[in-house]
Amino acid sequence: MRVRMGFLLSALLVTATQLSAQSFQLGIKGGGNLSDFLSTMSASGTSYSVQAGWNAGAFVNFWLGNHFAIAPEVLYTTNGAGIKEMSPGDGANVNVNSNLRLRYISFPVMAKVRFTGGFYLEAGPEVSVNVSSSTWEDQSVRNLTNSAELGAAAGLGYQSPIGLGVSLRYNAGLTTVNHPGDATWGDVDLRNSSLSLDLFWTLFNNRRLAENW
Repeated sequence: MRVRMGFLLSALLVTATQLSAQSFQLGIKGGGNLSDFLSTMSASGTSYSVQAGWNAGAFVNFWLGNHFAIAPEVLYTTNGAGIKEMSPGDGANVNVNSNLRLRYISFPVMAKVRFTGGFYLEAGPEVSVNVSSSTWEDQSVRNLTNSAELGAAAGLGYQSPIGLGVSLRYNAGLTTVNHPGDATWGDVDLRNSSLSLDLFWTLFNNRRLAENW
């Protein structure tokens, strides 16, 4: 009896391991960002504009069947915006342009729904840790901004049978970038907003999954 139970447990363990291996994909990705600020309030004479940046990182696809996956990611990504301020000069207002550059280590967890042919939709939450090292108006960006941010992301993409793919994703901050009530910012409410276009490559099980689309 013990021998049979041991054999059964061993068989179940091997089967579970094989199923896990067949539904697992490790991937790398990278691409460009266009970022800006969402704001329900802006300081008088101040406006924000789009700023170009980039992102890179890795992810894991855990497929539950052939058409649904949970995909945690780790990304290094840039955010921020161009800032245009109107300052009083000698008898006239002067426009001052500057860039606020933000850097994050982000941890999205995406739910993916894949359709026949390799196209998919995705959505999920994202937690980002502020690792900015730049300055803005001679002040440390880390001192002017919050140390972490909660956001949400949604997008679409295509994954080929060999694992190469492309994705387009929109990220919106749910919490503020600036410290509320900070005298430097005034009475504003800034949240990150970015659009990312990435290329990616997945390892393992690409053809097996493609055969079942």
